[in-house]
Amino acid sequence: MSRPRALIVVTGSELVRGERTDLNGPFLAREALRLGLEPARIAIVGDSADELEAALREGLAADACFVSGGLGPTHDDRTVEMVAKALGVGLHVDRELESQIEEVSRGHAKRLQRDYADFAPGVRKQATIPDGAISLGLAGTAPGLVIGHGDGQVAVVLPGPPSELQRLWPRALDSEPLAPVLARGRPPGRRVMRLFGVSESAVARALAEAGGDGDGVEVTICARDFEIHVDLVVEPGAEARADELEAALLPSIEQWLYSRDEEPIEAHVLELCRERGWTLGTAESCTGGLVAVRLTSIPGSSDVFRGGIVAYANEVKQAELGVPEALLAEVGAVSAEVAEAMARGARTRLDVDVAVSVTGIAGPDGGTDEKPVGLVYLHAEGPSGGVGREFNFPGDRASIRARSAVVALHLVRRLVMQS
Repeated sequence: MSRPRALIVVTGSELVRGERTDLNGPFLAREALRLGLEPARIAIVGDSADELEAALREGLAADACFVSGGLGPTHDDRTVEMVAKALGVGLHVDRELESQIEEVSRGHAKRLQRDYADFAPGVRKQATIPDGAISLGLAGTAPGLVIGHGDGQVAVVLPGPPSELQRLWPRALDSEPLAPVLARGRPPGRRVMRLFGVSESAVARALAEAGGDGDGVEVTICARDFEIHVDLVVEPGAEARADELEAALLPSIEQWLYSRDEEPIEAHVLELCRERGWTLGTAESCTGGLVAVRLTSIPGSSDVFRGGIVAYANEVKQAELGVPEALLAEVGAVSAEVAEAMARGARTRLDVDVAVSVTGIAGPDGGTDEKPVGLVYLHAEGPSGGVGREFNFPGDRASIRARSAVVALHLVRRLVMQS
């Protein structure tokens, strides 16, 4: 039995022009797969009525069509109108919905000290929905809608801002029109392997030698900032085949395996420190605080992470981290010796058990023949000593900085695990 097909239509001219990155399409695709649907396509389309109508007609031919964006009060918010046109149904003003949007809009008008009359046309527009549509309520002033149509098919229409879409998504899942489609879903199993220190091609070769995927097991290998993410999507009934593949694959890649879950490396580092009762700090130059940002993105990190020092200028390295002026003059800020001094200084100044430092040349300028763009030194220092690494990262400034932050976290992981 095949899975119900899901097509995703994301609308917004700012997405088509490349001014913003779509976050809703990937979220809806992941959710569709989790629910046992087959995410067949993500279509990103601008606000042109003709383009949007064409994309919606294709999407509505699937078992489930998930739509995001175009539900605002302005002239270029055309999603509701085009959904109705593509379905061949009329439009009407939902009075209850209009009252809800009016209440929110009157609050906005009061805060902005504007006349509500300025908002009234937009309120009526946002309360206008296709015949047969069910409101999912509001996120902001934009409603979510679900519309059953055809032979058990369904369309779910959600606001464009990701936080608003995700707020209304659980209500869509509980809606009556979507239930028959979800009932036919076949959620696959998913197994993950997270690796560090090995190349994508080496993992692909190991997979081929282990027999490759197929027979109900699909394997994806993806390189992400110096990590390799391997995902096994396992169809119902193919669990034994997945077990065989794992047993054949793991021995050749196990030395680089750091996780079998989807928690990011910073979460693992925090937990490793927490298990030992250790505190952690950072000293960063070229990464400008990216390591600290990743650590503090994890809820509850404050019981481990004490703080970080961004020491971009040499004077700050001296004043805040105690790096000797003579050392900076002798070997330069981008050096193994300075990285070690930064980590030791952070450990002392922040009064932490473990500190990690990063110093390098992220570019595009500042490189020399001796010290090219992409050269980065890292050092992690703990109660029993330290470990340092030198890397020459390819890529642009953003990728060099991102990779440096990831490697810094893995360096801490290695130091803590060896302690």
